[in-house]
Amino acid sequence: MKNHILLHFFGVMCIILTFLFCGPAENVSQATGGNYADLVQLFKDFRELQKIKITDWVPDYTPAAMEKKSRGLLDFKKQLKAIDIHAWPIEQKVEYHLVRAEMNGLDFYQRVLKPWSRDPGFYLQTQDGAGPARVAHLNINQMPIPEKDLPKVQGKLKALPAILEQAKTNLTEGAADLAYSALHYIDTEIAYHQMLRDAIADNNPPLLKDAEAALTAVKEYGEWLKENQSSMTAPAGVGKENYNWWMKNVQLIPYTWDQLYDIIMREDDRVLTTVALERNRNKDLPELKPVPTLNEHNRRRDEALAYSLKFMQEQELFEMPEGVDVNEYLGRRPNMQMQWDYFFTNKYVGSGETGEWPGVRDFFHKTADREPLPEQTHEFIGHYLDGLRHSQDKSPIRGSDRFYAIDMIRSEGLAFWLEEMMMHAGYLDKHPQRSREIVYYQAAFRTCRAIADLKMHSNEFSLQDAIDYCAECAPNNWAIPNGPHSWYEMETNLRYVGWHMGMIIGKLAVNQMIAERVRQLGNDFSFKDFFKDFFACGMIPLSLIRWQMTGLDDEMKILLN
Repeated sequence: MKNHILLHFFGVMCIILTFLFCGPAENVSQATGGNYADLVQLFKDFRELQKIKITDWVPDYTPAAMEKKSRGLLDFKKQLKAIDIHAWPIEQKVEYHLVRAEMNGLDFYQRVLKPWSRDPGFYLQTQDGAGPARVAHLNINQMPIPEKDLPKVQGKLKALPAILEQAKTNLTEGAADLAYSALHYIDTEIAYHQMLRDAIADNNPPLLKDAEAALTAVKEYGEWLKENQSSMTAPAGVGKENYNWWMKNVQLIPYTWDQLYDIIMREDDRVLTTVALERNRNKDLPELKPVPTLNEHNRRRDEALAYSLKFMQEQELFEMPEGVDVNEYLGRRPNMQMQWDYFFTNKYVGSGETGEWPGVRDFFHKTADREPLPEQTHEFIGHYLDGLRHSQDKSPIRGSDRFYAIDMIRSEGLAFWLEEMMMHAGYLDKHPQRSREIVYYQAAFRTCRAIADLKMHSNEFSLQDAIDYCAECAPNNWAIPNGPHSWYEMETNLRYVGWHMGMIIGKLAVNQMIAERVRQLGNDFSFKDFFKDFFACGMIPLSLIRWQMTGLDDEMKILLN
């Protein structure tokens, strides 16, 4: 009872002292004017609605199944609207709006995005991660396949022909550029299943017949796509009106397409001006040279990772989460790099310790070969540690996985923020002076990708226009024209609405929050305290984090208007 009274008192104090941080509300079950426990239960029930029915490993994306979800969504929205949150503390209101955003995410997918009926790439194994993808993918990480996994693997192999047959029926609204993208990657999909078939032949021969049938089904799907591509004529971009709705109601970004374009262009102006100043300052210094061998690349990469960790701890910028395992992270990377090189960049990237290395390299290969610290900080300090923190969050709503990429702007914005702001904090001070240029080159290329994102969804750019623009826009001509990186990132922009625009706006939103806390706290501000509060808010949209941390509700008023 005493703990309950203290928690209630703490919630009331958060309303009065809105400039103080207020932690997650997973232990609070009641709030005046509404029941927080009802919100948690509604969220859990809504998650059940969103699950795709799977029969014998064949997911059901038929029109009837999708229509049933749309009808169910209407009922859930009514239930959510009936919850009175007027007297709830901010941290509980934040979770209410997080649930509302997820319901709007399903709404957008059902009304606008409809990847099951618009996007042939939705059904391809290798496109998982590059946009919305079907459930029940077949991911094999070990050969021979462990005994306990054999029934599941065999079931998924047997299911693939039926899945791809269903796809042919479902794809009634195919978008031209999404079909173009799927056909670009169909050879990658075939290569994946050939590799799988060969590995099964060597290690698990009883599954060979099913692996061969799956490979045949993929080849036939590719032929079907070629035959039907001309009938897939819908625009792939969602249009400005839908883009605005998605940002306001799902991503909880209080800006329109036009406002976002202006913000991105002003940021591009700043970045290009700053790198020009850096180059003027460094005009008498030699240019950075790429590493000569793969061994040297790997050595400098791992050295950069160790240094970035040490720097964060020494500067006390934020606390490390529990369970940081650098060796586990390093152990995953060779496999990830192998897959990336095999499927996407094999024809461009040299291999071996000498000879071909570094071969013809794409943009971020070229920046990392010259200065690996910014990218290592982005990936490890940003994404890896962020994911570790989120995995440790046990709260029922905040701690769940975010659907509809609702976490993308928060996640990518923070990782991108680290690249430049850690430079200002001093993490490149002991590196060559020209290393600072690499930070701005990466930032400039990210604004290229953000502009392409916006223009594809306003339907000013086709997918190929965006790919070409990225190569033309990239600093130093470091992006391969029509190359694997531009293809992958522009496909991601098209299929995950707002991905690279969100990276820029997310970085700027983190800066905004820091500045607001400095204004509130003056010299009492500390980065360690700021990020302790920031991370405690969870993997949620930045506008919600800002509201909870600062008490400022101006963005929420725009979003709820």
